[in-house]
Amino acid sequence: MPICRSLLVGLLSVLLSIPALAQTTSPTFLTLNARQSCWVDSVFTNMTPDERIAQLIMVAGYSNRKPGYEDSLVTLVQKNKLGGVVMFQGGPMRQARLTNRLQANSKVPLLIAMDAEWGIAMRLDSTVRYPYQMTLGAMQGAGSDSLIYQMGAHLAKQARRLGMHVNFAPSVDVNNNPNNPVINFRSFGENKYDVARKALAYMRGMQDNQLLTSLKHFPGHGDTGTDSHYDLPLITKSRAQLDSLELYPFKQLINAGAAGVMIAHLSIPALDTTRNRPSTLSPAIVTNLLKNELGFQGLVFSDAMNMKGVTKYFPSGRADELGLEAGMDVLEFTEDVPAALSLIKQAVADGRMSQASLDARCLKVLKAKAWVGLDQYKPIVLENLVSDLNPVQDELLNRKLTEASLTVLKNERNLLPLQRLDTLRIASVAIESDKVTAFQEMAGNYTLIRHFNITSKTPDSTLAQVRDSLKNYNLILVDVHLNNIRPAVKYGLQSKTAGLLGELVATGKAVVTVFGNVYALDKLTFPMDTAQPSRNIEQARAIVMPYQLTTYTEELSAQLIFGAIGASGKLPVTVNQRFRIGDGINIQPIGRLKYTIPEEVGIDSRYLAQQVDSLVNVGLSQKAFPGCVVQMARNGKVIFRKAYGKHTYDASLGAEPLPVQLDDLYDMASVTKVSTSTPALMRLVDEGKFNLDGKMADYLPSFKKSNKADLVWRDVLTHQARLKAWIPFWMDTKNPDGTWKPKTFKAEESGRYPIEVTDSLYEFKRYPKTIFQQIRDSPLNAKKEYVYSDLSFILYPQIVKRITGVDFEDYIKTTFYKPLGATTLTFLPRRYYSLQRIVPTEYDSLFRKTLIWGRVHDEGAAMLNGLSGHAGLFGSANDLMKVYEMYRQKGSYGGQQFISQKTMAEFTRYQFPELGNRRGLGFDKPSFTYTGNAPKSATKASFGHSGFTGTFVWVEPDPAYNLTYVFLCNRVYPTRNNPKLGNLNTRTNIVEALYQATKRGLQ
Repeated sequence: MPICRSLLVGLLSVLLSIPALAQTTSPTFLTLNARQSCWVDSVFTNMTPDERIAQLIMVAGYSNRKPGYEDSLVTLVQKNKLGGVVMFQGGPMRQARLTNRLQANSKVPLLIAMDAEWGIAMRLDSTVRYPYQMTLGAMQGAGSDSLIYQMGAHLAKQARRLGMHVNFAPSVDVNNNPNNPVINFRSFGENKYDVARKALAYMRGMQDNQLLTSLKHFPGHGDTGTDSHYDLPLITKSRAQLDSLELYPFKQLINAGAAGVMIAHLSIPALDTTRNRPSTLSPAIVTNLLKNELGFQGLVFSDAMNMKGVTKYFPSGRADELGLEAGMDVLEFTEDVPAALSLIKQAVADGRMSQASLDARCLKVLKAKAWVGLDQYKPIVLENLVSDLNPVQDELLNRKLTEASLTVLKNERNLLPLQRLDTLRIASVAIESDKVTAFQEMAGNYTLIRHFNITSKTPDSTLAQVRDSLKNYNLILVDVHLNNIRPAVKYGLQSKTAGLLGELVATGKAVVTVFGNVYALDKLTFPMDTAQPSRNIEQARAIVMPYQLTTYTEELSAQLIFGAIGASGKLPVTVNQRFRIGDGINIQPIGRLKYTIPEEVGIDSRYLAQQVDSLVNVGLSQKAFPGCVVQMARNGKVIFRKAYGKHTYDASLGAEPLPVQLDDLYDMASVTKVSTSTPALMRLVDEGKFNLDGKMADYLPSFKKSNKADLVWRDVLTHQARLKAWIPFWMDTKNPDGTWKPKTFKAEESGRYPIEVTDSLYEFKRYPKTIFQQIRDSPLNAKKEYVYSDLSFILYPQIVKRITGVDFEDYIKTTFYKPLGATTLTFLPRRYYSLQRIVPTEYDSLFRKTLIWGRVHDEGAAMLNGLSGHAGLFGSANDLMKVYEMYRQKGSYGGQQFISQKTMAEFTRYQFPELGNRRGLGFDKPSFTYTGNAPKSATKASFGHSGFTGTFVWVEPDPAYNLTYVFLCNRVYPTRNNPKLGNLNTRTNIVEALYQATKRGLQ
């Protein structure tokens, strides 16, 4: 295609306007292809001089204004043929419609811009919000630059989807003044090298994805205590000081090809001695310094021309004209467009500006428009706009950015991450939050925590009760919620709650997390009455700084405290003598469950959710179970947690059925075997107290003269020791006429009948011994082959107590559950929880004649006072997963080795595959030919167990998968005569979906 002749004239004008010393890398928008160049030429040559001037003006646009506003804005743009619109508050759909309307009524496509330093959410609802630049400034290492680049790239794609072309970002101000009211948290920090490096990554991410950027606020707004929105700040630094610090990041990014620079409203005598002249209107700063000395060739934008920093001394219109005289390319937020255009044209007529110089700037604007694709303008597609602006990849990126920034400023005696949870009695106190916070909810996933919430409006009587209650705890997690980020209002600190914070840190039990501006650390000093010394945050045992208050910072800070993630952030600024730039203690994770989204482990969340939802909903619709909880993890990261359905099908319990909650307690049925008896035996094997190849009589002296004396435990644990599958113990307690035999059951509790089976059924105190005798005296199967049996697991509590001297439940809880933080795992849950948290099982019409609710479903376990090694365990899916995640981690969890790797490997391997026996020791494993007992894709290394009530657990330790899975339901409600769960194979099909999702992610 031949070069358009008239374009040569325009290019010559541009070349003549470019100083001899040019930036090292020219902005990419100055280099166009032939099609784009001809579009620029065609548009330019068809413009009048006045229209070329109008291209240099951008007005403000809002999508949240009253009816009639849009009409006036469209008229303003259309009538004056303006070059662009800077969008402010509103919503994405409203803004998209407004943008389409503006573009449809504009002769030349408009350049749409926005201040979106931390994402489009800075201006619009229902869009992605990224961390502040100060938060990003805390990130360290080469990986941090890559994450910031990704943020820029993601933001650019969102902006383009919304019809935006310019982001007035990044801020490259070096914030070395803690009291800066306007930059502050918007800066990457006070180290010029870090600011330049991080800003460069951000800029490249945007520009590489066709979004124009604008470095701000030239020549540096970081060292001022005045907000240019309300006054003209004075910068008294020398030129040498400015060169050394403030100008450094601008120079670096200009030389790297910055597309735009925004000029601040500042009075800087070292650069321009004219009194009260803002830098925006200064030829010395805009033309001499930026364009000539630094050789900047890109677009020079003004800061908003409605700000007091410029209008205080120069009225609207006059300021715009002087801005162009100074060398500005684009005027942002011109308030009085007619006045501005009139004065600009008068300046041309008077010879203060040449039309040629304005034409050159117009050409530059048109080139920018062509580069962003406005030469082939298309309206914004409204369909799926909001979902397109909120891709799940951005949630993952937000999590990564937040996690990388978390900074630990104090860690007395390496308290963090918290270990030995069994030694801690933990309370959490949320300051300035009247409801349980995201931080508290996440912390509650790790162990039992009592939550308190305090605000400045909390009555003194309530505060007194809180103080008294906190005496019962030896660790207090304090999350301080600062609802303001500005220094002028003390970052949202309130004197009343600050005083309470002072009391808490003075206890020597507090771990404090400050969700707010980092400079607030200097204000967290609490003067008390003269009889007491002053208190400040430094007295806390540990201090975590997440820099701002978001759901991400809250959740990840809690995960940091409990060791699911580490910390590597460093302070990007100096707060005071105690908290200085570069401070930050590295923390390593200790292997507790991390709670995140599937994309973090390479799984498509939508695919996984669709597969799981579909399978569960089929089960619900066919009444295979009334409700369930599904929890999945990969690589130790919980990626799926969802509660479905209700506790029951109908209102048969006297009220509407309760919806299932994630923390509801289910009867684990036979999952009890591998959650209580099996780990106890593994621990005893590690301690040399139990021999897998020993005989039954070795640990049960009463069996020495029985037919089971010589049974080998390895055979017993793999269900091939000839034991009967089960014994219906309760049937032996009834006479033929249906009455109870003597010394079995009574309707009322007494000293002789203390064992509560139901509210109206009590068992004889010595009857459990009868059960053990029945097991001892039961016949053996004729053939040694695999027959799944409950009987040995009923005996393990006796063995554990005989070896350790500790009751079985106490042993399991103190050895495993409490250190794991699995505090809901328990027998006899009615002792600790309301029935509303416990999911009912079957209506027992044969033995107990009542609904089984909060009591063990298994009849044999019920006759053992609800406590057995084969059934009786209750708990939540989350706490149960901790046990199986410990198994997946080869016996380790939370920095503690519970079971040796050797023993874990022994118990979870096939013991007798040559005999066709698929079992491990206690654990189930995949059949050698698929039968549905395990997922189709399960490897030979995997293991787990199912329960009669509908429960299922599975662990896949193969490095290609690293999966942990828990499924809890009450399929036996209202009757066990419901085979639909098994027929549908719901439990294993769901975990198979996890395998398939993992495979898809690996492709």
